[in-house]
Amino acid sequence: MELGNGSRVKEFVFLGLTQSQDLSLVLFLFLCLVYMTTLLGNLLIMVTVSCESRLQTPMYFLLRNLSVLDICFSSITAPKVLVDLLSERKAISFRGCLTQMFFFHLLGGADIFSLSVMAFDRYVAISKPLHYVTVMSQGRCTALIVASWAGGFVHSIVQISLLLPLPFCGPNVVDGFYCDVPQVLTLACTDTFALELLMISNNGLISTLWFIFLLVSYMVILSLIRSQAREGRKKAISTCTTHITVVTLHFVPCIYVYARPFSALPTDKAISVTFTVISPLLNPLIYTLKNQEMKAAMRRLRGRLGPSVMK
Repeated sequence: MELGNGSRVKEFVFLGLTQSQDLSLVLFLFLCLVYMTTLLGNLLIMVTVSCESRLQTPMYFLLRNLSVLDICFSSITAPKVLVDLLSERKAISFRGCLTQMFFFHLLGGADIFSLSVMAFDRYVAISKPLHYVTVMSQGRCTALIVASWAGGFVHSIVQISLLLPLPFCGPNVVDGFYCDVPQVLTLACTDTFALELLMISNNGLISTLWFIFLLVSYMVILSLIRSQAREGRKKAISTCTTHITVVTLHFVPCIYVYARPFSALPTDKAISVTFTVISPLLNPLIYTLKNQEMKAAMRRLRGRLGPSVMK
C-alpha cells in the first residue's frame, strides 16, 4: 500500500508469525494454551496472596502487583496474534497500532520498575531485618507500586511523542505480529537515523545499564546473606535466585530487541514470542515451583476451598 506524501496510512498489515496454514493452527493451539495458563497462573498467585494471611507481607504484595502486570502485558499482544493466526488478512488500524504500543511500553516499563522495587525490598529485608516492617510499610509499598506505574506511563508517553510527528505514507507492512517501536519506526517515510539512535539510547542502553545494576544489587544482597543463620540463609538464597531468574528473563529479550539497530533479523519473531507471551507464563511457574511458602499457601487455600466446593 503506497500513498502520496501528503497522506498517512490508515492501517498496518502484519506479516505474522508464519504464512503456512498448518503451522498457523499448531501455533494457535500452542499460544492459546500458553496464554490461558498465564492468566490462570497469575490469577492463582493474586488470589492466594489476597486470601492467605501468612502472605500479607511486602514481598508478596509486590509479587501480586507483578502478576497483575503480567496478565495485562500478555493481553496486549496474545489475543490479537491468536485471532490473526486464524485470519487470512492480519491488519490493525493506525490508531490501534499506537494504542497497542502505548500500553505495551506502559506495562513493560512498569514491569521493569516493579522488579527494581522487589530488589529494593529484598535488600531491606536482608540488610535491615529489624526495620523491615517499618521501611516497607503498606503505605510505602503502595507508593512504590504507583511510582512504578507512573514511570511506565512517562516512558510510554516519550515513545509515542517521538513517533507521532513522523510521516507514515507507505509502505505499511509490519514484519512481525504486533506494533512496536523498531518495526514501526522503519516504516516512516523520512530519515529516522537520529531518532533510531535516540530510541536505542532511551530503551536499549537504559535497559542494559538497569539490568547490570540489578544484577550487581543482587550480588550485594547475596554477599550480605553470609552473616545469617543457615536456615535463614537458605531461604534468602532461594528467594534471591528466583528474583534473578525473573529479572534475567525480562531483561535479556528486552536488550536484544532495543539495544541494537532496528533492522530485522531471522531470530526476531522467536525472541518476540518469548518476550511477549512466554515470559509472563514463566513468572508464576518460577515463583510457585521454587517458593515453598507459596506452594504451602496454595495447598492451604485448596484445602479450604475443597470442602466448600463439595457442599
